Amino acid sequence: MISPRGRLVNIYYGMSEVISFRVRRELKEKMERLRHINWSEVARRAMEETIKREESRLKERDRARMRIAALRTDQLRRRILGWSGVEEIRRWREIRE
Repeated sequence: MISPRGRLVNIYYGMSEVISFRVRRELKEKMERLRHINWSEVARRAMEETIKREESRLKERDRARMRIAALRTDQLRRRILGWSGVEEIRRWREIRE
């Protein structure tokens, strides 16, 4: 959103939390020389991007694990000769009745 003075303004919906972390003195001095940069916003965006990237990586890893599990299930299913899942379900249904 643009403020009446023409500046970009972030609007936060909900509560925000304060975090702190340490940086090397040299880095802090360089940041102070570049006062026109909103370092909180730079850090916030970097953290958001890192979280998105990691969540995406974790989802892909989970998908890969699911593919492996499905392949293992198929392999196990093929190993049991003479067994039919359909027949087993019918047998258990008949027992229940």
